[in-house]
This record gives sequence, C-alpha cells and structure tokens, in this order.
Amino acid sequence: MPVIKMDAAFMAKGLTCPEGKARIEWCCDELAGFYIEVRATSPGQGTYYLRYKDAKGKTRHPHIGRTTDICLTDARKKAKTLKAEIALGADPSGAAKAAKLVPTFSEFFTGHYLPHVKSYKRSWKRDEELFRLRIEPEFGHLRLNQIKRQHVSTFHAGLLKKGLSPATCDHHIKLMRFAFNKAIEWELVDKNPLQGLKQFAEDNRIEHYLDDAQLESLLTVLANDDNRTVCLIAMFLLSTGCRLNEALQATWAQINQTTRVWRIPAKNSKSKKIRSVPLNDSALYVLKLLKTEGLFQHLFINNKTEKPYTTIMKVWSRLRKKAGLPHLRIHDLRHGFASLLVSGGRTLYEVQQILGHSDPKVTMRYAHLSSKTLQEAANSASVIVKVGSKQ
Repeated sequence: MPVIKMDAAFMAKGLTCPEGKARIEWCCDELAGFYIEVRATSPGQGTYYLRYKDAKGKTRHPHIGRTTDICLTDARKKAKTLKAEIALGADPSGAAKAAKLVPTFSEFFTGHYLPHVKSYKRSWKRDEELFRLRIEPEFGHLRLNQIKRQHVSTFHAGLLKKGLSPATCDHHIKLMRFAFNKAIEWELVDKNPLQGLKQFAEDNRIEHYLDDAQLESLLTVLANDDNRTVCLIAMFLLSTGCRLNEALQATWAQINQTTRVWRIPAKNSKSKKIRSVPLNDSALYVLKLLKTEGLFQHLFINNKTEKPYTTIMKVWSRLRKKAGLPHLRIHDLRHGFASLLVSGGRTLYEVQQILGHSDPKVTMRYAHLSSKTLQEAANSASVIVKVGSKQ
C-alpha cells in the first residue's frame, strides 16, 4: 500500500497497476485511510475508498465513488465528512449493509404481511388482490426504504387517471400505509413514507331507504315467494339489523328466546367483540317459522344441501326485482332497520349499540332520518310560544 502525493498529476498518469499485480491501493499522504484502488484490468481509472475500524475493531472499506464519476477534490471532501461522522460514532459500512438487508416490498408483503393478517383480517384476500394487480408491479421490486412519498403520490393520482374510483384509489394507499406501519412495528424500517399522504376521501356511501310503499312491496314478496328460507333470512336481517354473514353463521346455541337475546360471538362479529342483539317480536316470529331448531346447529339451512347457506345473492337478486326494487342491496336491509329505529324516536346512541358500531361517526349517517322526531321536539317549543302570546 504505497503512500503517494495524490494530486492532479498523479490522477493523470499514476492510476496504473504494477506489472505482476492484479490490484494496488494508492494511499493519500494527506488524509489517513483515503485511498484509490486500481486494478490491472482497468488501467487509467480506479475507485475511491476510506479505510477505518468499526466499534468491534473490524476494518471497513466504504465505497466513495469511481474516478470516472467523481473528481479527486469531491472524493476527498466526502472522505473527510465520513471520517467526521465515524468519529462521532457512525458506521457507514454497517449502515449500508443494514440497508441491503431491508426486504423488497414483494418479499415483505408475501413473506411477512400476508401470513400475519390472514390470522385475523377478513379482507386479506382483497389486500392480496390490490397488491398483486397494481401495487406489486409498481413497488414490488423496491426495498421498503427505497419507496418515496412522491412516487406513491404519483401512483395514487395515476390510478384515478386509469378510471378507478376515488375510493378504490384510496384503498391502495390505505393498504400500503397499514403495511408500512407493520414494517415499522417489526423494526424493518424506521419511517412510513405514506404518513399524512392526502387521500381523495370521496364519500361514496350508497344507502337505499325504503318508503312505506316499497317496504310493503318487499314484505309481500318475502311472505309469499317459494324460496322460504332465503325470504326468512331477509326478514331476519330487516328485523335485527344484523349483517348477512352474522345471520348465515348464527346457531341456535346463540339464541335465547326467553330473554330475547342473540349473542353473536367475537369470531363472527365485524368488531371482533361479542355482541348482544335484542330480538324483537318480528325476529322471534321468523325464528318460529324456521324448521331447523333441534335438527341442525345453524338457523338457516339450505333444503337441497342440508348445509348452512354461504351466499344468497342469486336468489336475493330475483326477489328484489320481483318487489320492483332492482337496486336494493342486501346490506340496505340493515339500513332499513336503522331507519325504522331512528324514525321511531330512538336515539343515535341506542342505534349504535343495537347495530354494534364501534365508532359513533358511523351511526351519524342516520342523523338526517330523525327530522320527524326533531320536528316534534321543535313543535313543543311552538306550543309554548303560542301559550305565552295569549297572556
């Protein structure tokens, strides 16, 4: 390792490897540890390095740059900066090695994220689909610490230009943000590039509320159609406000007709918490019409297969068209139940508890339905004014 005066003259003629050697390190006489490696296969050019010992006493050689890419003056300045950082406790080579150990987004998502969320997240298949179709082609090859905020923002806007709805575009961002938060939790990265990234946040909630005539038409169909079990499922949803999957997974062991309570176990509840649903007269009426108690574990059994229903969408599509309500979704029966509660004068807190909403903001969507109740409250003040005006 010869020590030489590293100047412009040396850079012009000295970047050679002695005959018989494969490589040589030319060391700077002014800056300890700073050297240029020249290989016999590449005469006239070399690579700048800085030699130092880490906290464990191991010699490290962080790469600074090629002589063809960076001038001597800039290389020397970078070497001095590295020496100052090392003196303060930094480990450039260790940091570079650690950065290379960070998994790519594809490696993280398939090897860490999916195996974890499959154990508790019902929508993990949707996560896999969003990642496979659009996120992976864009970011899958990048290491987690290489994904930049601007890149994600451009990707987000590009999805909208491709014709995706604002809500669907936002779902991609929500998934990436959630995945990065998991990576931080597992100490794979230090920061989330999506933190605070603005979404389109378009309110795309669609709710169909039944007026009296529509409700009567639907109930007439449900009372007379030949597919009695599916009709009873729909009537049960409209009587309890439960979700379809909760009803399809309901068992007789969860039903107490004496206390008029249906206890939905945490594994079947969207909130992952045990939920008690009060059974009103119409819900109990539906239960009495079922012929499965004592014969089957579940409430609603497919007569053809003698197994619990997993979906009723094909039959439901026929029933709603028959009732003249082709756009009525099965989930709208839950909204219909909520609207009947609010219109009947029940408070939003009561509605929240019965429907099992963990966040009261979700229940607030029904606030506008209480206008009749509010009007009656306002009229009470009107009576007071009238009485006062007569005195």
